[in-house]
Amino acid sequence: MSVYTKEQVSNLVDGKLDWDTTLRMLQMPKDKERFEMYREVLQSKMSWADEIILPLGPHLHIVRSAKTGEWITKCECGHEFCAYDKNWKLEAAIFVRDTPQAMEEVYPLLMAPDTQWQVYREYYCPDCGVMLDVEAPTPWYPVIHDFSPDIEAFYKDWLGLPVPKKGK
Repeated sequence: MSVYTKEQVSNLVDGKLDWDTTLRMLQMPKDKERFEMYREVLQSKMSWADEIILPLGPHLHIVRSAKTGEWITKCECGHEFCAYDKNWKLEAAIFVRDTPQAMEEVYPLLMAPDTQWQVYREYYCPDCGVMLDVEAPTPWYPVIHDFSPDIEAFYKDWLGLPVPKKGK
């Protein structure tokens, strides 16, 4: 039984949870009931029927497609990127800050990194335009694939929950 309510989890998602409760929540071990509440709260905010399997960020989720049953990466606006184990960034709209002028939009003058050694890559949803991620690699470094989660192990071994079905 979780020590937190669905209302508290909803307030956390909306950024309205008081700091003391947020801090306590961060410090406590994660429990499967809270994870399930978190998924339910996120799911209730989506306009699509695909089941959220694993949230990846504020606007990005791994979902079970209602059409195919496959696990895919999807923006909250409904844009489908690719299979969950592929690099979704390769299908995103990318803005690269690789000039001193572009960096000055983020950093004060003379405090920006040298663009010969570091650039910012900003990844946006091609449909709704929300920023999904930012990287700060060297200019020649390939697009970073953050991770391919082992969803089966996460559900079965960490949460003790049944693994969501894959496929029809």
